[in-house]
Amino acid sequence: MPAEITNAEKFVEMSANAKFCSVKKMKSEVKLKLRTPSKLYTLKVEPSMAEETIKKLKCEIKEI
Repeated sequence: MPAEITNAEKFVEMSANAKFCSVKKMKSEVKLKLRTPSKLYTLKVEPSMAEETIKKLKCEIKEI
């Protein structure tokens, strides 16, 4: 089961040991899915805040 995270800074910290991050852009929000060796974490952010968060990630980024 994926776990939803609400804190963007914690999500960025967790990206250091992640395999990749999937980015799914929708009309009203952007969903970031972080795949770690043990679990899948998701973060929902507004499109304006998403670009800043994506730039801070420390793993491979895949656009869906």
